[in-house]
Amino acid sequence: MPGPDDLLDRIAALVLYRGVLADEAGNLYQQLLRGIVRNPLDRLSLTDLFSRLVRRLLLDRRLPLGIDPWAYHLADRVFFDENPFSLEAEARPWGEIPAALRRQAEAELSLLGEVAGFGLGRLAELLGVGRALAEGFGGSTPHDEDLRGRLARSADWADFLPELAEHYVRNGVGPFGRYRAFRWQRREGRGQLVPVACPDPVRLSDLVGYGPQKAAVIANTERLLAGLPAQNVLLYGDRGTGKSSLVKALVNEFGDRGLRLIELGRDELRDYPEVLAVVRGRPQKFILMVDDLSFEEHETYYKELKSVLEGGLEVRPDNVVVYATSNRRHLVREYFSDRDGAVDGEVHRRDTMEEKLSLSDRFGLRVVFVAPDQERYLAIVRAVARQHGIAVDAALERQALAWAGRHNGLSGRTARQFVVSLLGRARDAVP
Repeated sequence: MPGPDDLLDRIAALVLYRGVLADEAGNLYQQLLRGIVRNPLDRLSLTDLFSRLVRRLLLDRRLPLGIDPWAYHLADRVFFDENPFSLEAEARPWGEIPAALRRQAEAELSLLGEVAGFGLGRLAELLGVGRALAEGFGGSTPHDEDLRGRLARSADWADFLPELAEHYVRNGVGPFGRYRAFRWQRREGRGQLVPVACPDPVRLSDLVGYGPQKAAVIANTERLLAGLPAQNVLLYGDRGTGKSSLVKALVNEFGDRGLRLIELGRDELRDYPEVLAVVRGRPQKFILMVDDLSFEEHETYYKELKSVLEGGLEVRPDNVVVYATSNRRHLVREYFSDRDGAVDGEVHRRDTMEEKLSLSDRFGLRVVFVAPDQERYLAIVRAVARQHGIAVDAALERQALAWAGRHNGLSGRTARQFVVSLLGRARDAVP
C-alpha cells in the first residue's frame, strides 16, 4: 500500500480523471496528505483537516453502511465524471474507443483505487484519532449493491472499466448523468444550466383522464427518443388540466432512456442559442419546456419564440424539441382594437396581428386540454382516490362537488386537491 507521499505523486499524474479530486473533499484530502508529508508533528492542524474531511463526507446522506466514506465518494465522482474517456464511452461503442484512451483510463482507475484504499480508516489509524473510524468501515457486501458500492469496495478499480463504459452509455456523464431536470437561469448577466436536485416526482400513471392528449404527447416523445423526427408541441387549454404535470412526468417516465428536461422562462428565450450550445452533440434527448407561455400585446418576446420554432441561422439539433404550455390558444393577447385600422402610425397593423395570432401554428403538434364536465371530474376524483386506497361513495362525491364549488371549479387539479384534503383529514383522525 503506497504512503501519503507516493499518493501525492500519483494524484499529480492524473490526466483523464483529474476532476474527480477537484472538489471540497478532494482538496481537503490532498491538503491532509501534504500536511502529513511536510509537517507530521503539527498534530493540531492535521487533526483539524481530518475532522473537516470527515464532516464533509458524512454530510452525504446517500452514503451506504459498511463502506469507507472516502472510497464511496471517489467512486461516486468517477461515476459521473465528464472527461475525454467518459465522453467517448458515452457516445460510441466500446470497440470504437481508441485503445490508447482505454489504456490510460485503466491505469488511472487503478491509481484511484489505491487512493480510495487510503481512506478515513487508514488516515484515522495514521493520525491516532477516531479509533471507531479506523475499525468501523468494514462489513458484509449487500446482495443488491450497485456499481458504485462494488467499485468502492474493490481492490483494483481497473477491473470495472468495461462496466463503467456501459454505465456512461446508459446514463450519461457530467450533469446530464447525475440529473434529469434542469432550469436555465441568468446569473450575473450570463445564462447557465442549473440542476434540479429534487424534481416533481409526478408519473404518467398519476395523471388521470385526458387519455388521447397524453397518448399524442407520449407518441411524439417516443419518436424523439427513437431518433426520429419529432414535433415541437403546444399544450394549451383550461388551467388545472395537467398540462405542465404531463411534461414533467415524461422525464420521470423516460429518464432512464436518456430523456432530459430543461425549463426556460419566457424572458430566457433569447438565450436559446446558448442552450443549444450546451446540448448539441450529446446523446441524450432534450425537451425545452416553456411553462405558462403567453404574451401581452406590447411585448415582443414572441419574436424570440418564432426564431426558436422556425430556426434562425443555427439549425435546431435533432435531439431537441420545445414543449410549451399555455392557457391561451393564440399565445398573444388580442384586443378588439387590434382589429381596427392603423394605430399609432403603424400602416400594416393587420400584418402584425396575423404574425402574433399565427404563432401557435408554428408548433407542429397542438394538444388541447378542456376543463372536465361534472361526470369526468368525478371520474378523476374516483381514480385519484383509488390510487391512495380511498373508496369514493355518493357522499364523498357530493363533498367533491362542493369542494370544486368553493375552490377553483371543475378540473383535474381541483380533484387532486380534494383527495389530498381527504388524506389530511384521515391523518388528523388518527389518535
